[in-house]
Amino acid sequence: MRLSGKRIVALVDEEFEDLELWYPIYRAREEGAEVHLVGEQRGKTYIGKYGVPATAEYAFEDIDTAQYDGLLVPGGWAPDKLRRYPEVLRIVREINTAEKAIGQICHAGWVLISAKILEGRTVTSTPGIRDDMENAGCTWIDQDVVVDGHIISARRPPDLAPYGKAFCDVVAQQ
Repeated sequence: MRLSGKRIVALVDEEFEDLELWYPIYRAREEGAEVHLVGEQRGKTYIGKYGVPATAEYAFEDIDTAQYDGLLVPGGWAPDKLRRYPEVLRIVREINTAEKAIGQICHAGWVLISAKILEGRTVTSTPGIRDDMENAGCTWIDQDVVVDGHIISARRPPDLAPYGKAFCDVVAQQ
């Protein structure tokens, strides 16, 4: 399995988009990666927009990014909460500085905006935050998946299959 030995952080908070959290997690696990759910509180169960639960195995403060190979940020309304935590922004910035894979889908772009890592990048997102993305200094493209170096972005749930593959491809190449 091409991701054996790889470790990935998957951020979680209330009202994550259920498929946008779980699909890439299972896709990476199918390839052999170890994926950890990370939320504000270790052991807390967060509920997705459609009622699917996700229990955080670690708290943001527990994460040493040097021990991880990538980061997944789900969409839904969770990104609006996630971007307010200084520890989340630390995680995003450190993973970005190390040029490790960062997967973001739908509204997850808000987290990358708040971490101030999009200047000069080419990405996609849900069209609803296109202006936010462009105002952060990136070029926005309306396509299912955009890979710009180590940043992998997608628009919405119908794009999950190519997004999951593209994320795994980038992790495998590191």
